[in-house]
Amino acid sequence: MIEQIIADPIQFGLYFVGLLVALIMLRMIYVWAVIIRPRKPKLDADWRSDCEFHGEAIIDGTKITFRNVRDFFWRTTKDYDVNWVDEITVDSEEIKDIWFVVDHFHSITGLAHTLVTIEFNDGVCLSFSFETRRVVGQRYHPWEGLWRSYELYLLVGLESDIMGLRTNGRKNVDYMFRAITPPGKDKKMLFSLAHRLNQLGKSPEFYNSLLTTCNTSIVGLVNKVTPGRIPFTWRNFFPGYTPRAAYKLGLIEDVGGFEQTLEKARIDLIAQQWDGEGSYSEMLRESLP
Repeated sequence: MIEQIIADPIQFGLYFVGLLVALIMLRMIYVWAVIIRPRKPKLDADWRSDCEFHGEAIIDGTKITFRNVRDFFWRTTKDYDVNWVDEITVDSEEIKDIWFVVDHFHSITGLAHTLVTIEFNDGVCLSFSFETRRVVGQRYHPWEGLWRSYELYLLVGLESDIMGLRTNGRKNVDYMFRAITPPGKDKKMLFSLAHRLNQLGKSPEFYNSLLTTCNTSIVGLVNKVTPGRIPFTWRNFFPGYTPRAAYKLGLIEDVGGFEQTLEKARIDLIAQQWDGEGSYSEMLRESLP
């Protein structure tokens, strides 16, 4: 049998390719079973300064006190002021709007970061961003994110920090859409975020570049609050394409068609006029519908 395969170049080629594939698969199984699978997510490590502290939510009736709220001021990604606010208390009865943000950090349209900002009647704007938690010296890479290299981190911060990093520190292209929420669902979303924050603070989980990302985490919470609100779609895995999907599903406010909605929602050029004086959030909303 072996002699026949060797004698036939085509059969020999197929045999060689099949053997190579089998060896690669065996190697991958070994790496997963011996190196990757045994890894356990951790809470204690030498974390980078921008994810040094894990938040906590203390719920008291309609009020929630968020602890360890990030409030950095970003001039660039390397030049910034570090500040963590011990406590910020908000009232779920005072939610004014929920905003859905799409941050385009790459020239490839599908690659983007999504997050949620909740605006309250007193002017406080808290942003909630599912991210990777990295140790000192570690940088994010999508490939590494497939193999249990980062913990999943729910960052709670002031909008001027979390959005300011992207609009002013990184000079990304950013869009902010007013979310359409059924009555009472905005409060449930806030409480769901609070519970998820506490859950990750007690039982850490791994981030996954495909399955457990910024966007899939938001989708999961939305569907928990309103089951079936966001159907399974390939766009969930490519956040850069979520604005069109959100528009078609009626998840964001329509201000005259999709293209007009997209144009009105762009905030980065406006945000870059902010010099740290006055309110970043108020300045943004002066340009929004």
